[in-house]
Amino acid sequence: MRFSKTCVPTLRETPSEAEAASHRLLLRAGYIRRLASGLYIFMPLGWRVMERINAVIREEMARIGAQELLLPVLHPADIWQKTGRWFEIGEEMFRLRDRTGRDMCLGMTHEEIMTWLASREIRSYRELPQVWYQIQTKLRDEARPKSGIMRTREFIMKDSYSFDRDENGLARSYSLHEEAYHRIFRRCGLRFYQVESDPGMMGGAGAHEFMAPSPAGEDDIALCASCGYAANVELARSVPPEAEPVEMPFEEVHTPGKRTVQEVSAFLGLSPEHFIKSLLYVSDSGPVLVLLRGDQELQERKLQRLVGPCRPARKEEVVEILGVEPGFIGPMGQQVRTVADEVLREGVYVSGANRADHHVKGIRPGRDFTAEWADLHLAKAGDGCSACGSPLRIERVIEIGNIFKLGTKYSVPLKAYYLDENGKEHPIVMGSYGIGPARIAAAAVEQNHDDNGIIWPEGIAPFDAMVLPLQMNSEDVLRVSEEIYRGLTDRGIDVFIDDRDERAGVKFKDADLIGIPLQVIVGEKGLRDGVVELKTRRTGEKRTVKADDAAGEIAEVIRRARQPAAGSA
Repeated sequence: MRFSKTCVPTLRETPSEAEAASHRLLLRAGYIRRLASGLYIFMPLGWRVMERINAVIREEMARIGAQELLLPVLHPADIWQKTGRWFEIGEEMFRLRDRTGRDMCLGMTHEEIMTWLASREIRSYRELPQVWYQIQTKLRDEARPKSGIMRTREFIMKDSYSFDRDENGLARSYSLHEEAYHRIFRRCGLRFYQVESDPGMMGGAGAHEFMAPSPAGEDDIALCASCGYAANVELARSVPPEAEPVEMPFEEVHTPGKRTVQEVSAFLGLSPEHFIKSLLYVSDSGPVLVLLRGDQELQERKLQRLVGPCRPARKEEVVEILGVEPGFIGPMGQQVRTVADEVLREGVYVSGANRADHHVKGIRPGRDFTAEWADLHLAKAGDGCSACGSPLRIERVIEIGNIFKLGTKYSVPLKAYYLDENGKEHPIVMGSYGIGPARIAAAAVEQNHDDNGIIWPEGIAPFDAMVLPLQMNSEDVLRVSEEIYRGLTDRGIDVFIDDRDERAGVKFKDADLIGIPLQVIVGEKGLRDGVVELKTRRTGEKRTVKADDAAGEIAEVIRRARQPAAGSA
């Protein structure tokens, strides 16, 4: 492909709306353009990257026996209503009605539609297992689109679905996808982690996420270097540092105007870990009093897994339900459902006295209050690993893929059953597995760039090599450049030639910005010595090859570089 015939609108200035490095560089290098909030156009080079990623995905999905198909983006509401998700999913789902008044939605995921199809096409155990997948557009009315193509309202996703007879079959399908995902992300040149995750709205018995470390990420994961424990902080278990033992008599103390743990801690001269933080939440089944150690924070997703959908109570609700203002709530004598973090099981604490401007010292769990015990706190760096006790570290990451054990969550309501050897009917056991190609592209840029621009991993770069003829008025430079271009193309190498009549400095800057892995520099000075120069974009290393057989040598360099360069972080 020729630069002069391709729309590659590079920018010298950084667009004002760009925050993340990937957003900034993909805009500047002409890979994407913004249509509206959360809506992006993939320009020719950007689409080539997406197609390279999709090709890797297709090869690895074929390797595990998956079959590609394509489902509609527009879905009838009644299928979603049968699983209940039509009513559970909020404003992020695009809903509409067709001209007949029938409720419809735009697919944000395809579990319902895949299961509907399976319910009609799979009849017997002889047809199982099956793995079906698609690479399709999804739509989600994202409240806060940000970071370019990482968090958008319309996005492309590879979603696959496994259909098995039982849990053992699901375990095999799940394992196959795990292995395939590791190969995909390695081939795409990413560093990544596989971590335990919350199934969320997908439901099911278990889930993992694949996370690419990057400061631009929107998720945090807890990691243990000693035993390999890795989990999203939404469910990561940890052991906070123990509080120093103290002895306090049970007594009420006057704390005028002191509401927060920090204020009361300073007032009484006690550290925050000796306090109970009392938070009132409102769930669908009623109010819930949440108890945490004073130095800990609530991980709301953990609470939601325990009590269902919930929200913090408003001030007036706290007064109405508990009879006391926020800041003076204590666990003693409460008549509402009370759940306490496991860290509070032992020790002596201070908490609100359930009346204004007063707290109580010397509170002992089990003696002065009872509660349901659960892991509710947010894991922090330095906490002990729940598996081995070693210190945890927290890392910011980009989610690039996820896998879920759905079980029969969708097959039962949508009547996806099969007949066994004895003619007995059973629900199909399912798994769901997603990958975001655009997130892979963004993560690759986040992990592979410098001050000059993008450094694409070899497996997903838009081209393998970029030929840079420096003097467009030189017959020898043009002739050799064209010979190399044609020779690489004939050898199956994707090559981009900058045939613009531009100064050498402009070509060098654009080549570094665009980030193609290998630059082939053809200039009069080198040709006088019978050589052309090769520059590796990642390292800046330069070497020369003979101009007469440049295409053959360059092709060999590229083949060696195509080996996966990264892996599990």
